[in-house]
Parts: sequence; structure tokens; C-alpha cells
Amino acid sequence: MENNEIKLQVGVKILLKNKDGRYLLLRRSLTKYPEIVGRWDIVGGRIEPGKNLIENLKREMKEETGLELTGEPKLIAAQDIMRDNNHHVVRLTYLGETDGEVVLDTSENDAYKWYSWEELVRLENVDMYFREVLEDKNQFLSYN
Repeated sequence: MENNEIKLQVGVKILLKNKDGRYLLLRRSLTKYPEIVGRWDIVGGRIEPGKNLIENLKREMKEETGLELTGEPKLIAAQDIMRDNNHHVVRLTYLGETDGEVVLDTSENDAYKWYSWEELVRLENVDMYFREVLEDKNQFLSYN
């Protein structure tokens, strides 16, 4: 297969921190994602071409949680996701702050929870790509 046959997508994700220093995770719905491994993940999704990354990030936040950014997000990771020979997703993960109450979009996620850093790093059943970001503590903590 030649490279021009691979579908390229860009995804933006954000680890949101609240004013109490807790981090938001969403539990993905088994109805929408029956095949998913690692149900807990951070907010985000694919970008809409023609809009910049931060606009897409803000849209995903609003759609999934009703929350808005406070301040500027910081890029903390870039990952290549190639689950099969036909798709290549570039996932950009940010760290950002928010204020307010979650209004969950239950079509994609069925629960949410705010975690302390200690709870977050010990959590099981987490998205494998988010786990990679968490495990790179030196890189992550330089932004935290």
C-alpha cells in the first residue's frame, strides 16, 4: 500500500485542571464505543479542517462537557496512532485550566470524575495513549 492511500486525521485532547488542582476524566460510553479498551479518557476528538487547533479544542470541550478554557492551554504531547494500515491519527494533547460545572454529553460519555494527581496516575482502565502521556512524568510535570 502506498502512503497516499492512508487516511490522515488530527485529534486534539486536553487534560483539564480545575481551580482545586483536580483533573477531569470522562468515561466513554460502551453504547457508542463497544470495542474500546481503556474507558477513561480526557476530553477531545478529531479536528474540523479549516479551523485552528485551539478552536477545535474549545469546541470539543464545549460539546463534551459544557466547560470553557481559562487561560492558554499548553501542548504537552504529540502522538502517532496507527491502529491499522488505512488510518494514521496525529493526537495532540494539551494541558489547560477550566472553571465551572460539567454538563456531560451522554451520547459519547456516561460518567465523569475529577481526580487528584495521585489518583490519576494509579487509575486503571485508562486510554492507552493517555496512559503514555501520564507515564512520561518528567515531560508532563514540567508543564504542571
